[in-house]
Amino acid sequence: MSAEELTERVHALLAAPRPWSVTQIGDPVLRRTAEPYDGQLSDGLLRELLDAMFRHLPGVGVGLAAPQVGIPLALAVIEDPAELPPGLAAERERVPQPPLELVNPVVTPIGTGYRAFHEGCLSVEGLTAVVSRHARVRLSALDGGGRAYETELSGWPARIAQHETDHLNGTLYLDRADPRSLSTTANHERFWTPAAG
Repeated sequence: MSAEELTERVHALLAAPRPWSVTQIGDPVLRRTAEPYDGQLSDGLLRELLDAMFRHLPGVGVGLAAPQVGIPLALAVIEDPAELPPGLAAERERVPQPPLELVNPVVTPIGTGYRAFHEGCLSVEGLTAVVSRHARVRLSALDGGGRAYETELSGWPARIAQHETDHLNGTLYLDRADPRSLSTTANHERFWTPAAG
């Protein structure tokens, strides 16, 4: 896709009503490797896009990759306030994750530990399944200003980073899931989520 086409697509997305309609499983954009970001958008338009992606998250998710909103570039954002009961947060190793911009991210496992928990996805509405992922990872990426950074993540933030970078490689969490664990979100909450309190 040319820079002009990408620019037009981003402008159309930014003008679309909120909340955005997230691309659902079956759309080919979710199965393609995203194009590395190499200045296809102006600095100002990239900033607008990343800020808008962050604004989409509250109340709906903890991460969003550009292909999920029809933009085939290696861009994603993650942010998790981790607002859940303390016992559940401890079990899932879920701690608040401040906002991170992921431009051309690379995730590298640290150690050999894995953790298995249910995951969901904005692009697979209504379903959840158990996915085993690396417990600790090193995330290397650029931020929206083109500055390189590297950080180590563990627990749930590591899971989010792996989930979002998978999107940029055309992989969905269902590809990594235990098929027997597949559940509707409603049944997961009914049978598998401990009551708060």
